[in-house]
Amino acid sequence: MDPLLFAKGLVLGMAIAAPLGPIGALCINRTLERGFWAGVAGGLGTALADGVYAALAAAGFTALSGVLAAIEWPLQVVGGLFLLYLGLQGLKPRADVSAASVGSKGLVATTAATFLLTIANPATILSFAAIFAGLGLAAGEGGWAAVMLVVGVFLGSLAWWFFLSGAVSLMRKRLPQRFTLMVAQVSAVILIVFGVLALGLALRSMLA
Repeated sequence: MDPLLFAKGLVLGMAIAAPLGPIGALCINRTLERGFWAGVAGGLGTALADGVYAALAAAGFTALSGVLAAIEWPLQVVGGLFLLYLGLQGLKPRADVSAASVGSKGLVATTAATFLLTIANPATILSFAAIFAGLGLAAGEGGWAAVMLVVGVFLGSLAWWFFLSGAVSLMRKRLPQRFTLMVAQVSAVILIVFGVLALGLALRSMLA
């Protein structure tokens, strides 16, 4: 087994997670509203979904690609509506954005929400498959080699969400309340934009 395979998985996981998208906006929003661990809980859901898709890509996605193509637009509709809901919830007036107490149920719900949002995006597995093929990752590998790669992807993705939640949490403590409220609202708007985009793509897929 390539001794660098685990490290390659770490880098891949961080690279997939880092671009700011709807999950990043949601993670920022939850961190500002509920604190560091709420943001990490959101990242955990995404990291778990990334791990699932990495495992599927490593195992070979040919058989699954036809199924994904058949259900692509229903997944986009569900994901788009959910993003719109989360964004609109984030735009509701608040007295402040100080971190609220959040119980275990709230953390589990946040993790479940981001897992479902990530897993409902068929483009994610295609991204993994393209990167795996392009970099030759897991080519001809099986067993523990594939396991180490997938674990690396999961931990790399999760490491990014720890970093992002920590940075946002520190920012919230150091910057004026008005600024953190503005950041929370901007992240909510980003969720709405991605929701509208997902619904638009779903409509195009349905009409095609």
